[in-house]
Amino acid sequence: MTISLDRRRFLLGSTAVLGAAALSPGALAQETRLRQLFWGGQARADRTTGVNNLYTAATGNPVESSFLGWGDYWPKLATETAGGNAPDIVQMDYRFIVEYARRNAIAPLDEFVGGALKLDDFDSDQYEGGKVDGKLYGISLGANSVAMLVNLTAFEEAGVEPPNRDSTLDDIRAIGEAFRSKNIRGGMKAIADASGTEPMLDNWLRQKGLALYTAEGKLGFTEAEAIEWFTLWNEMRKDGICVDAETQALDTNGPLENTMIVLGKAALMPSNSNQLVAFQSLMQDDLTITSYPRIAPGVGGGHYRKPSMFWSIGGSSANKEKAAEYLSFFINDPEAGKVLGVERGIPCVSAVREAVSPTLSEKDQIALNFVANLGDLLGPLPPPPPAAAGEIDVSLLRVLSQEVAFGARSPEDAGKFFVTEAAAILERAA
Repeated sequence: MTISLDRRRFLLGSTAVLGAAALSPGALAQETRLRQLFWGGQARADRTTGVNNLYTAATGNPVESSFLGWGDYWPKLATETAGGNAPDIVQMDYRFIVEYARRNAIAPLDEFVGGALKLDDFDSDQYEGGKVDGKLYGISLGANSVAMLVNLTAFEEAGVEPPNRDSTLDDIRAIGEAFRSKNIRGGMKAIADASGTEPMLDNWLRQKGLALYTAEGKLGFTEAEAIEWFTLWNEMRKDGICVDAETQALDTNGPLENTMIVLGKAALMPSNSNQLVAFQSLMQDDLTITSYPRIAPGVGGGHYRKPSMFWSIGGSSANKEKAAEYLSFFINDPEAGKVLGVERGIPCVSAVREAVSPTLSEKDQIALNFVANLGDLLGPLPPPPPAAAGEIDVSLLRVLSQEVAFGARSPEDAGKFFVTEAAAILERAA
């Protein structure tokens, strides 16, 4: 789906005063039309459009904005950046920022800081999170954390207590057995199959004192852990704790509408804290979030506060300074912050947080409080993933998880192949 603020629609939707100014010859001559691309659903698109309207009203510069689901977004962005036709304003993820920065697909922002891009009151940890090789390539749009989506209505129907911040993998198994015995909604499972979910694998490894990737861009785990991971989920699948292979295949990593929790196939699903609002907008059932399960009682450290996503500027953009002005408006303007809420994460500017807090809905408050109160679950922010991390996630982990689920590979074979092939991918990228 796409949204577009073309000039005619903008003029029709603006105030009479702004319309007169926009129609003046001087205003037309100075207009800069910015092109924007991001991933997300309709709720995010509506909020982004609201901010774009504010920006256009303040500057006279229209924004042509398009959005796609996660799975469709990255192939489109890769195609456009490779063809030298990158959008001016690009939504970027922590796992891909190194790759895009090192091949100049996004532009360094340092020259604009203090000028077009105001970062005086920006959270220092989120500022550092947008750097690659010492240069700033991304402006964090909010702090968030991985989180488990919980369908409270389904748990109430099943007569089962939902998981909480102390719940373990063994507790999830017990919940799954209870859901299976109750057989609600034609066999809803306790949890989606997360064997191909990179953030959940990362969280599980961090609880073991390991890492998905080291600071040097190498794998931070061995075959033994990879085999254990695929075995864990294979057993959950066989025992009916998580959804089966055919059901999980309905989720194409695209629209939120195709996820297990929205389709009503699972009562739990790994997600991110900032996505609670978007998921709730698609469902009648009451949702909340909690932490990922602990690997054993009292074990923490798997979570971290990460930049939820970034705005970056396309490397081939001819409007870099104007794009930097847009980024500055997006993160610093209090009215823009009220429109955005915490859908992209907790605002990184304290003045915006103060302006936004009284306006938050119940679900927004849940997301804010979750990120602010991780306690012993919280560990340090890991280094940015290596350039090949996206390929390993999409083309290796997800594929192998499906192959194990459908019985095409054993967990042992998948674990060994994952480590061998991931190491080879990293070596080639280096």
